[in-house]
Amino acid sequence: MISWNSPTPPALPGQGGAASLFDTTRSAVVPVSTQGTASLYVCGITPYDATHMGHAATYVAFDLLNRLWVDAGLRVQYVQNVTDIDDPLLDRANELGVDWEELAAGQTDLFRRDMAALNVLPPDYFVGAVESIEWLVPAVEQLVEDGLAYPVHGEGGEPDGDIYFSVDAAGAEPANSTGAWWLGQISGLSSEQMMPLFGERGGDPGRGGKRNALDPLLWRVARAGEPQWEGRSLGAGRPGWHIECTVIAQRFLPAPFTVQGGGSDLVFPHHEMGAGHAYAISGVSMADYYVHTGMVGLDGEKMSKSKGNLVLVSSLREAGVEPAAIRLAILASHYRTDWFWTEDLLLEAQERLSRWRKAMAPRGDAAAGAAAAGAGAADTAAAVVEQMRGALANDLDAPAAVAAVDKWVQQVDAGSTAASPLVRDAVDALLGISLR
Repeated sequence: MISWNSPTPPALPGQGGAASLFDTTRSAVVPVSTQGTASLYVCGITPYDATHMGHAATYVAFDLLNRLWVDAGLRVQYVQNVTDIDDPLLDRANELGVDWEELAAGQTDLFRRDMAALNVLPPDYFVGAVESIEWLVPAVEQLVEDGLAYPVHGEGGEPDGDIYFSVDAAGAEPANSTGAWWLGQISGLSSEQMMPLFGERGGDPGRGGKRNALDPLLWRVARAGEPQWEGRSLGAGRPGWHIECTVIAQRFLPAPFTVQGGGSDLVFPHHEMGAGHAYAISGVSMADYYVHTGMVGLDGEKMSKSKGNLVLVSSLREAGVEPAAIRLAILASHYRTDWFWTEDLLLEAQERLSRWRKAMAPRGDAAAGAAAAGAGAADTAAAVVEQMRGALANDLDAPAAVAAVDKWVQQVDAGSTAASPLVRDAVDALLGISLR
């Protein structure tokens, strides 16, 4: 798939420092180790209703990380997938009475436009699940050959041959698992805690014939009326959900790569199982760090398709809302928190954007006077940039970075310092907000 275009961030003087992030596996904020190159995989959309505010908040959060790494002088390798074949997509296409491929293509294109509007830096590789099938089939065949996956006999009207990953065969006991994978390694959940989540988030714990109710699907053999692809020894069919991200990441990123990112609803089962697949295929961990964003609601309620209360970026843009204001509203909350989208939040972001632009606009003689009065204006601007860098390096604390700019704008408004293109460039480079 093609990605999207976004402007190259302005280069800032000096260089940012190393980042610390909250790693889900360790349940702590830890320094992120990089050696000249950083690699990032962020799980993408299933393209049946792009792009709601939860999506936007996740991709903006990891865009901050990408920008922080670039500012630190690192070469960044960034991959994002699109789950352009899966049950939810097929269900929505049937519900709307449209072709599933047309629905996926249209919503993926809309997602690209939304990301470009929000000034999210594009991934180096933007890969669809359908594109990955030719790489995925040999990986599943290897798992079957190694005894880490198995076919299930059809029950209850299901055909024979669906392939499942064996969490018991692939997992290790935590006490004896240095460098290995075991069920619960990423999420920290017990099997009892996993069971309801597994059913809610795409799993099929009640499927008969499985060795463990938590075993995830790797390959779904062909059913009448469903799209299918050649699966060699697996038979015609289509892929399960988790394996696509593993195969795409292992094809385009180092093993292990630096950060696996996504929403907190992906911790289990998606990232848990993806990590298991990766270790089973390669004997190497999937990622060094697992980083997750909080959930976004609307006016005090969970945002969901069933409730009809999804806030779509495209709808806001069509209503005339400036994308920079949408992004600034997102940055008002720390990426790990659960928060609610409200009209007041958007209004506050629009007012902030206006204040920032006014403070950074040329002021003629008044600006010259402020510069003369504040001999340390350049030092003040440089200090703001370092405060922003420090805030973002501390677990992507965007609200603290925004607060640093707010304080500087107040000083400009009061005439105690002068407007500076350095701060304007830093807001663009680090926060992704263009004030030009």
